[in-house]
Amino acid sequence: MEKASEDIEQLGKKITKLRQKEAAVRHENNKTTLSRASKLGFRIAVELLSALFVGAAIGYLVDETFATKPWFMVVFLFLGGAAGVLNVYRLAKSEDAKI
Repeated sequence: MEKASEDIEQLGKKITKLRQKEAAVRHENNKTTLSRASKLGFRIAVELLSALFVGAAIGYLVDETFATKPWFMVVFLFLGGAAGVLNVYRLAKSEDAKI
């Protein structure tokens, strides 16, 4: 009888230790998932904004060179936006392949 109660106590201690380890791992996974998602969101924003900025800058420079304000700036702004969307699409596909 004593042997059975000692075994039950040891089993209870093992279960408690495993639950603590599991809770620690789950907490770590939540942090890394949140961290990864925030990094991905920041990268998407940077990809879109940088492409728009570069497109607008190129359009502005061409407009200044040929005195055609604002036509090339508008055209290159749209081209920059399209390039940004394409970059985000490629990024999303690469992240999807990782999963």
